[in-house]
Amino acid sequence: MKNKSLTIRLIVMNFLQYAAWGSWLISLGAYLSSVLGFKPLEVASFYALQGIASLFMPALLGIVADKFLPAQKTLGLSHIICAAFLIAASFQTTYSSIYPLMLGAVCFYMPTISLSNTVAFNALTKAGMDTVKDFPPIRVFGTIGFICAMWVVDLTGFNITNKQLWLSAGISIILGLYSFTLPACSINKGKGGSLVEKLGLKAFSLFKQKKMAIFFIFSMLLGMALQITNTFADGYIKGFKDMPEYADNFFAQHSTMLISLSQISETLCILLIPFFLKKFGIKKVMLISMFAWVFRFGFLGTGDPGAGVWMFFLSMIVYGVAFDFFNISGALFVEQETDKSISASAQGVFMLMTNGLGAFIGSYLAGMVVQNIGWPNSWFVFAGYALVVGIAFMILFKDPHIKVTEVKH
Repeated sequence: MKNKSLTIRLIVMNFLQYAAWGSWLISLGAYLSSVLGFKPLEVASFYALQGIASLFMPALLGIVADKFLPAQKTLGLSHIICAAFLIAASFQTTYSSIYPLMLGAVCFYMPTISLSNTVAFNALTKAGMDTVKDFPPIRVFGTIGFICAMWVVDLTGFNITNKQLWLSAGISIILGLYSFTLPACSINKGKGGSLVEKLGLKAFSLFKQKKMAIFFIFSMLLGMALQITNTFADGYIKGFKDMPEYADNFFAQHSTMLISLSQISETLCILLIPFFLKKFGIKKVMLISMFAWVFRFGFLGTGDPGAGVWMFFLSMIVYGVAFDFFNISGALFVEQETDKSISASAQGVFMLMTNGLGAFIGSYLAGMVVQNIGWPNSWFVFAGYALVVGIAFMILFKDPHIKVTEVKH
């Protein structure tokens, strides 16, 4: 019964964690462009903000959580501060006024992704549960929260108003307060050791390990792929309604709901992770993710909201594999491969590479491709990129042969 109660508490945390993000991540671009009249490169710059914030904030707050303030409290304070920035941003209408406020919001939101993982891993380990087996069914409710938020903003029309930011702020405040009730995480102040150890920077020494260095580099490359769809997929599909033959098409009118099929696919794929990790190992699971990105982009380039909508459906379905099989498995891999004293910091480094460098570089490079090549050919360029990354990973990354029964406690 104790474990059941803990599971429910962590489910609520994950649901709210991703509902706050889903309230604006996919739909913000449409609001900025269609309502406020921002140019495409200006819109892309807002998605690059996640990359800028993730360059330093997840690692920084991971250090805070490891050394000074327990992770669950750091999580709570981050969400409350994020909410304040979102509320302030919602009342602005110019690029120069909204941009810094959204930067502030994502600076305090992005670290909460790795912090929420740390809180969950800590609680499960203390309860004697298996993180590889028991975490994915909990994490799946985060994706459900993301889906619910997307449907709410689409059906209420919030996706083209500033109310999407209000919704996100409200959820963040609730989660911020709730976080203080979650199982306590320990801190490792450590009186001895070097300055690097005292400051919690030891996690960056993971780059000295060839296996971890290669893993983090490919995390960055996959982070670039993820940012491409976050930035352009919704606007691309919405753009079809400007063509006479698709003007009244349901999927062109409700592209946010169509894209939510990607998150529905996530909920199913998360549950498959324990089986695939046990059956195939970490390297093959990550390879499956990389080649799934090839199909994700390819189907977006060949589909349309009419007779070719089945290709859009397939693109949304394979997204679950493309996203989860690397991001969730990757977080578990980092958890298993790092010492508990730097657990939060190591998760922060993982976030830095995927949602930091990957997102920042991916946003701008993808923008250059779209600007110079246009649609739908840009999707085929992105597909080719994912294929090259997958082949390189297959050659360079050595399978650590980790089994699910070897989870560190």
